[in-house]
Amino acid sequence: MLVLEYKVKAKPSQYRAIDEAIQTVQFIRNKSIRYWMDASREDKIDRFALNKYSTKLRQEFAFVKELNAMAVQAAAERGWLSISRFYDNCKKKKPGKKGYPKFQRSNRSVEYKTSGWSLIPTKRRITFTDKKGIGELKLLGKWDIHTYPVVAIKRVRLVRRADGYYCQFCVDVECRDIQPLSGKEIGLDVGLESFYTDSNGYHEPNPKFLRKSEPDIKHAQRRIYKKQKGSNNRRQARARYSKKHLRVSRQRNEHAKRLARNVCKSNDLVAYEDLKISNMLKNHCLAKSIADASWYLFRMWIHYFATKFGKLAVAIPPHYTSAECSQCKRVVRKSLSARTHVCVCGCNLHRDTNAAINILLKAKSRGGHPQSNAGGVVTSTLLGATLVEQVATVNLESPHL
Repeated sequence: MLVLEYKVKAKPSQYRAIDEAIQTVQFIRNKSIRYWMDASREDKIDRFALNKYSTKLRQEFAFVKELNAMAVQAAAERGWLSISRFYDNCKKKKPGKKGYPKFQRSNRSVEYKTSGWSLIPTKRRITFTDKKGIGELKLLGKWDIHTYPVVAIKRVRLVRRADGYYCQFCVDVECRDIQPLSGKEIGLDVGLESFYTDSNGYHEPNPKFLRKSEPDIKHAQRRIYKKQKGSNNRRQARARYSKKHLRVSRQRNEHAKRLARNVCKSNDLVAYEDLKISNMLKNHCLAKSIADASWYLFRMWIHYFATKFGKLAVAIPPHYTSAECSQCKRVVRKSLSARTHVCVCGCNLHRDTNAAINILLKAKSRGGHPQSNAGGVVTSTLLGATLVEQVATVNLESPHL
């Protein structure tokens, strides 16, 4: 599945129509969750029951009927996605909170399936044919959606961001670019001192995008509270603040994408630690730095490019990768502040280099679990995700890559 994204250029009235459609999607999703909450134990509420309920909503509310029928169905499926995730966490006995479905307050996208829109064959424009009044939108971007058959476009999504509106096309095509084998293998140990350290001893600097932009972000946040509530100045201040966060998010994604592409293209085997990053974020002293490093995003892009280039990505359990000596396999206990691995066998390496070598050795001995099925990620497609789950993620490569 490939997701192509264009920026949208339209009139103010069309932007307001897109906002109204987005609000309608949020209403349908929240009503679906309320319907599930109010149902008795005897009632079987599943995806098909919510689809039938969305049809009743179209009959009951005029503003829901104005939205395309398949878009209404896709909005109800978002509600079911939240419910099914809660059920899965309960069945797996996930520790802590199970993710009970919540009502949405800030939906930012509306999703159409195979109807409600049409591409203009001779121009880079798209027309939405439902009664919301969106009409014809101009698409700005370097992608050429017309090279793909219309039947391959499974979904069209309108997304609102801090810097404008975007149109995404989910195209059902296989993205493969098999690269010649290089005969090289590499192990990666991610960290905070360096973004990653490989088994060859190279340390990739940590860019720390959020830390560098934090003074400007905090200044923009303070400017919001100096404006009167409900005023246009306050709305503009909030927009400037949102754009700064959006810029950091894009920097992280492009950085992770570039590094993952280079690593997968130059190596036949890429081994990395299978870290539980969600658990690591519970450390309040390091949570901001871990989130700023975006390890999970880097791992998702490694999976994507490994599949695209026909290479192998292997996830290794993180147990004792830092403590175990890479030469004699003796366990050398050390604190987090100790940055050098010193063993009685004479091995003297940087702590992260030793861990990267251990990760590679375990991968070569098949101690890890090969994971070469990729889904890619951007602003939102997770591994194994369905089209319904791709509300926020995108398999999107920069034109210069």
